[in-house]
Amino acid sequence: METNTKIKLTRQCPAIGIPNGVPETLPQGSTVRVVQSLGGSYTVTDQRGYMFRIDAQDADALGLSPQAGAKPAEQQSFNEQAVWDQLKTIFDPEIPVNIVELGLIYDCDISDLEQGGKRIDIEMSLTAPGCGMSDVLKADVENKLSRLPEVKEVHVDVVFNPPWTPARMSEAAKLQLGFDLDYGGSPLPTI
Repeated sequence: METNTKIKLTRQCPAIGIPNGVPETLPQGSTVRVVQSLGGSYTVTDQRGYMFRIDAQDADALGLSPQAGAKPAEQQSFNEQAVWDQLKTIFDPEIPVNIVELGLIYDCDISDLEQGGKRIDIEMSLTAPGCGMSDVLKADVENKLSRLPEVKEVHVDVVFNPPWTPARMSEAAKLQLGFDLDYGGSPLPTI
């Protein structure tokens, strides 16, 4: 899908304000621009420049079909790689990089439950303490991991110790975001 095209909402649309995380309803007929469509959700800006996240189930309000990444592919059995693959489908709504490549996943522990099935415990952080999208990203992790076969429980802790820094990002993420790897990962200067 081409981004930055003006789209008029065909109906009222629930959205989440970015970065405050406050639920809002965008009125029918509002004009928005899609600035990011990754991981099954859309990041849009309205005419005032405010940013919102619209979930895949509301793609029709944008005149779109839900993205292929909105629903996980059917899998026959559980494995650790499937957990990491699901985590890589979750994107920061302001940054076009998934939460694994951003270095937001601090720990992933998979255990067997006595009654059968799997429990996944995730320890994750955010790029900034006080980020209003904390509950949204936490819910994304819980929802996507709970869809995996055999998973009966998912527990996510959002932590800030140690604090996240750009040094936690993968080299691919640093390059994508314009960080200079030769100078300690600092953003490249703009001229």
